[in-house]
Amino acid sequence: MLVDCLTHKALITLVFTSGVAGCDLKLKVKQPPLKTTPIAKNMSTEALELIIFNRVNQYRLSQNLKPVKLHPRITELAREHSRKMAKGEVPFSHNGFEDRVKAISIALPYQGASENVAYNYGYQDPAQYTISGWINSPGHQKNMVGKYNLTGIGVAKNYKGEYYFTQIFVNTP
Repeated sequence: MLVDCLTHKALITLVFTSGVAGCDLKLKVKQPPLKTTPIAKNMSTEALELIIFNRVNQYRLSQNLKPVKLHPRITELAREHSRKMAKGEVPFSHNGFEDRVKAISIALPYQGASENVAYNYGYQDPAQYTISGWINSPGHQKNMVGKYNLTGIGVAKNYKGEYYFTQIFVNTP
């Protein structure tokens, strides 16, 4: 499994490792004290988005942080990116993150934004596998516990059964 993260502040700083670039990041998966939910094989991507949202907020609360709120426009942008990755229209990456941030800035003022992406295949609980991977990756974990108050999550599944996840975090004044 490969996972990427990106943080956007005044200038875009790109931390990029992906299968496209040929870097394989193996993660040790330590399970945080999160509630798990059995995942049905045919669970909708919207249901997986909600599970990711709830588990990220469980993790934030376990770190004595306020939960983030789900924002419809940010979710729309995250879904679009996940769909494009799942369809192979863009590589598994942060391609277009700057454009997603520009689209967010039209809808609301922001002070910072970051993005986590992941993909996986063949897991009973793909949402938990993704969350565990993010928690155990310093860059992704930093985004999860960052000074953000809004989020959007998109999950897409391709014809091979691979899940693609995008979570965008935004800090508004």
